[in-house]
Amino acid sequence: MGRLLIPYTPGQMVTISINPSVQKGMPHRRYHGRVGTIAQKRGRAYVIEVASGKFPRLIIARPEHILPMKETN
Repeated sequence: MGRLLIPYTPGQMVTISINPSVQKGMPHRRYHGRVGTIAQKRGRAYVIEVASGKFPRLIIARPEHILPMKETN
């Protein structure tokens, strides 16, 4: 429940962390653990821009499968 209540804004860095108990809005397993930026909100889901090879990929994932990036100081 806690993951659903976190607000995300465009430009925010997030980590894709797949929750296997929720299948809806789940990104492909190859993107598990990748870091990206929130591009936009689309309905209940978010569009995440992930650097992959030459071109960035746009991944659509619901908030159950993303976590805010932890800041390291």
